[in-house]
Amino acid sequence: MTSSPVALITGASSGIGEATALALAEAGWTVVGAARRLERLEPLRAKGVTPHVVDVADDASMVTLVEDVIAAHGRIDVLVNNAGYSVFGAVEDVPVDVARRQLEVNVLGLSRMSQLALPHMRAAGSGRLINIASVAGHVSEPLGGWYHASKYAVEALSDALRMELAPHGVTVSIIEPGAIRTEFGGIAADSLAEHSGSGAYAGQARRMARAHERMFGSGAADVDVVVEAIVHAATARRPRARYQVPKSARAMVAATKVTPTAVMDAVMGRMFGTNRT
Repeated sequence: MTSSPVALITGASSGIGEATALALAEAGWTVVGAARRLERLEPLRAKGVTPHVVDVADDASMVTLVEDVIAAHGRIDVLVNNAGYSVFGAVEDVPVDVARRQLEVNVLGLSRMSQLALPHMRAAGSGRLINIASVAGHVSEPLGGWYHASKYAVEALSDALRMELAPHGVTVSIIEPGAIRTEFGGIAADSLAEHSGSGAYAGQARRMARAHERMFGSGAADVDVVVEAIVHAATARRPRARYQVPKSARAMVAATKVTPTAVMDAVMGRMFGTNRT
């Protein structure tokens, strides 16, 4: 049995997952960082993170990961469900098999990792699930329907889990980042070009790509604000149900609660250049 608290983080090879793994390891946690490509995880080993391969679209891979963590450390105190990616393009344009994999990774992978870790947490009478969602789970952009569908689903599942697990001493927190300075903008632009770069939605796709590159460029918040929220959810005596970071994310989510749909549609259309001219 490992004496220090044990954190298992998926999607740990880059971005939010990598930064969180390093922060917890530096704070003295036992950290297992998992991702599909071992070679991208290896640099973390020298900084105290144990790398492990996992594909959250492959059940056997997830089963092996959790079994190995339990065998090595005896428990999982915190599971950070961070693995995920984005598909952009008009709902009409994105092939169904591509949309299916988006949901498989972002929703079912998160759910299956939780199913595998929860029996160990319930047996211990404690534990924390930290699910990485997004403000995209509260407000939809044009040409992002499948990605938003996955994040809305994470919100709903997390809310249900939080109530189900409360009697068992396990808490559930949702992290909802807004515009964070990551590779997201470039990835979204590539996805838009791939799926809607020609045809009826090509003009919208070009304008959306430019907007995303601005949003997630140099003016966006640093990944550290997200890591700070995750660490708080992992360590606070009473972690919050939701962490919206940075402040602009809180403002956006609040606006969706009070703004009429027609007005929100017009605002989003102006922001992303998709209003009818």
